[in-house]
Amino acid sequence: MSPLLRRGPRTNPADRTVTLIGKPGCHLCDEARTVVSQVCGDLGASWEEKDIEQDAELHRLYWEQIPVVLVDGAQHTFWRVDPARLRRALVG
Repeated sequence: MSPLLRRGPRTNPADRTVTLIGKPGCHLCDEARTVVSQVCGDLGASWEEKDIEQDAELHRLYWEQIPVVLVDGAQHTFWRVDPARLRRALVG
């Protein structure tokens, strides 16, 4: 089988961590929270939220992009969260 057609091993979503970086009062962050919560809840993935205003390094890295979603510490998306794309990222 061609390596291009071969799929890698599927990942167990319960072993993944999603991080939502945002700030209070941000309507896009509120929308992202809803999507992340729903997708992670459906798949059993854990998720956490970090306030960009409480972390100088996160502020430096992501201020112009919030909300930012990380999957296992790697940037997945910013501004708008596509639930189907996040789901695909979590199941491998």
